Amino acid sequence: MVNYKHYTYRVTWSEEDREYVALCAEFPSLSYLAGNHANALNGLINLVGEVVEDMQANGEDIPQPLADKTYSGKFMVRVPPEKHRNMAIQAAEQGVSLNRYVSSKLS
Repeated sequence: MVNYKHYTYRVTWSEEDREYVALCAEFPSLSYLAGNHANALNGLINLVGEVVEDMQANGEDIPQPLADKTYSGKFMVRVPPEKHRNMAIQAAEQGVSLNRYVSSKLS
């Protein structure tokens, strides 16, 4: 059972609509507009709850909330060989591993 309140929500101002718009990372096609921040968020949370309920009733796959996933801390990034060389040199000059150097740059 997916808890729809665990999804990743955010609210931002939409200058075009002149209202707040709430978005959900796990359901990028959904949004909810309202005159204030709290109403936009609550409106979207309720909408996502209805969508999840409908998906469950229809036997559809429901996205797992990002907050409920376990992350290994490892991912691969491909870069051009020259950039790889430059980063390896910079890491060596700082006396750290390439992994530590890249991690610090991402922070």
